[in-house]
Amino acid sequence: MAVLNKIRQRSVFLIVIIALALFSFVLADLIRNGGAISQKAENVIATINGKDIDRTDFARKVETASRSFGGGSSSIQAVNYVWNQEIRETVFEEQFEELGIIVGEDQVNQLLEESLANNPTFQNEAGVFDKAKMQEYVANVKATSPQAYQQWLEYEVSISKGAREQVYLNMIKAGVGSTLKEGELVYKMENDNVDIKYVQLPFSSIEDAEVNVTDAEIKAYVDAHADQYKAEASRSIRYVLFNEEASQEDIDEIKGRVASLLDDKAEFENGKTDTVKGFRNVENVEDYVNQNSAVKFDDRFKFKKDLPATVADTIYNLEVGDVYGPYKDGDFIKVSRVVAQKQIPDSVKASHILISWVGLGTAGDTKRTKEEAKALADSIIGVTRVDKAKFATLASEFSADSSNKDKGGDLGYFTPGAMVPVFNDYCFDNKTGDQGIVETQFGYHIISIEDQTDEERAIKVATVAQKVEPSEKTINAIFTETTKFQISAKDKDFEEVSKENELTVRPVNNIKELDENIPGLGARRTVVQWAFNEESKIGEIKRFDIPEGYAVVQLTAKSDKGTMTVEDASPTVKPILIKEKKAETLKAKISGTALDAIAQSQGQTVKVASALTMKTPTISGAGTEPKVVGTAFALEIGNVSGPIVGNNGVYVVEVTKKTPASGLETYMSYASQASKTQAGLVNSKVFDALKEAAEIEDKRARFY
Repeated sequence: MAVLNKIRQRSVFLIVIIALALFSFVLADLIRNGGAISQKAENVIATINGKDIDRTDFARKVETASRSFGGGSSSIQAVNYVWNQEIRETVFEEQFEELGIIVGEDQVNQLLEESLANNPTFQNEAGVFDKAKMQEYVANVKATSPQAYQQWLEYEVSISKGAREQVYLNMIKAGVGSTLKEGELVYKMENDNVDIKYVQLPFSSIEDAEVNVTDAEIKAYVDAHADQYKAEASRSIRYVLFNEEASQEDIDEIKGRVASLLDDKAEFENGKTDTVKGFRNVENVEDYVNQNSAVKFDDRFKFKKDLPATVADTIYNLEVGDVYGPYKDGDFIKVSRVVAQKQIPDSVKASHILISWVGLGTAGDTKRTKEEAKALADSIIGVTRVDKAKFATLASEFSADSSNKDKGGDLGYFTPGAMVPVFNDYCFDNKTGDQGIVETQFGYHIISIEDQTDEERAIKVATVAQKVEPSEKTINAIFTETTKFQISAKDKDFEEVSKENELTVRPVNNIKELDENIPGLGARRTVVQWAFNEESKIGEIKRFDIPEGYAVVQLTAKSDKGTMTVEDASPTVKPILIKEKKAETLKAKISGTALDAIAQSQGQTVKVASALTMKTPTISGAGTEPKVVGTAFALEIGNVSGPIVGNNGVYVVEVTKKTPASGLETYMSYASQASKTQAGLVNSKVFDALKEAAEIEDKRARFY
């Protein structure tokens, strides 16, 4: 009882203690996981004008984009595509809300009708869009496929967004028209012209090597034009490759293994000895090749030109039954046996009519069954065998091959093996003028052989091939060599250790944070991520597994976002400064205003250019020089200019004639054309401007 009284007296104290313990537990968990704010940040892949882009939602869109792109694209391509879509949607959405741009349900339905008008799913028997069919489709997918219904809702949203974007852009286009005065200016720039005499002191008259440009001058230029020389964060690396290649010992072992397949073998089994025939004597060559070769049997006749170049002469001259090998061809060790020969045309010209049936990929809208397709094919060939002239007309009417039906089914000339086997065999085993029907995975083909080139000997070759691959012993040796190099390079100079091991060092500079491809390595996103990891230090070395073996990579430089370094800007800035210095030197050589005297003193000639216009400021013999032509238009006839720095040299010009355009009663057509030109730039320019003005925090590189 005394204990209970003491607990009651200290109840407040105990509650505080328990609360503190719970708080400490929660706090420790937050700290261990980076805190609530950090956890939220981990779910945000970017922030655009204060709007957080959810990482999970972004990943889902990337996955969808990857599927739509197919196997030919990389993950970073899909990421960049979705990224641009997110930026576009966000910056435009802000404009829509600020301006109150909305799209009504009727307008969305109208746009849906326009976009789906040619889709057979939503057409009636007359081939016209049917709103009822669309509603039926939506109701069906809503009831049967939540995923498909969600895709439909997203499609509706995209249609609505597209419509609002078009309204917004049209509003801007309405404000970028050109006046008649601007139309007149366009007319004058095209039609006013001027004739000049000029002397050119070309920049090429001074060698680049004679002009000295210092790093300090490059830096001063970059600082003065900082907006033009912004630099993203970048990294530089260098690497060496350790390729897992088969050793000569491996190759010899594979050759021996392949050679052992040639001859018969005695095998002891169940108390008796059986003879197992080798490749040289086996009767069922196709089965033998498919069981023992990394490359399946090729049941085609080949000409000499179709054989591997290094052994073509030898194999082509073998008799039926003869064997050649082992020999190396690319990544394989092979033995080959000639199993048949015959004379066949070098190429065949044929036409065909493809008759498809429901269920095939070539069926299109046809509803005919396979039996009906065969009956139709038999009927057509019955007609064409009697009257060959009808073949082209029937191909145009019945053929399912849209690539040539309008050409009368003409396939042109093709060589052996170009067509599917049964089609190929018919064309090369029969004669010019023959017609027949063959069945393939595409349907029934009514074939007409139009022409065959001269026959020549072709052979069918059976080949057993084993891939040249490094053995486990070789793979282990390469791993050991790589590890030794990696350890040694950490303690010594990377370049020196590479030279000692006769390895080629490959530098890669200015890798950007979202780059994917490394020259010489291909798509190696993991290397880029490692190079940009905050914990990776300059000089650090890491080994990466690659399909060919290993790459040992060293991080050599880090550059933060900001202004370009002198080294990075030099290829662009140095030519500019060289040109400026040459211009000053050439200008200093010019004295007086008489063209003949200037030309004579500089070893040049006075040249003539006629009918120059502001729109096309190209001077014959000098190139495109808008500044020179513009100056000429500002001079009076007979006046001589001072030195003009152009694109290709320093000029002095004298105007000899001015021919103003005759003028028009109205410049409406020119104003209209200028308006169209400006309106055509709105779509891209507006998005670029909104993107440039947006505040964007991009964290994609953390996750991809």
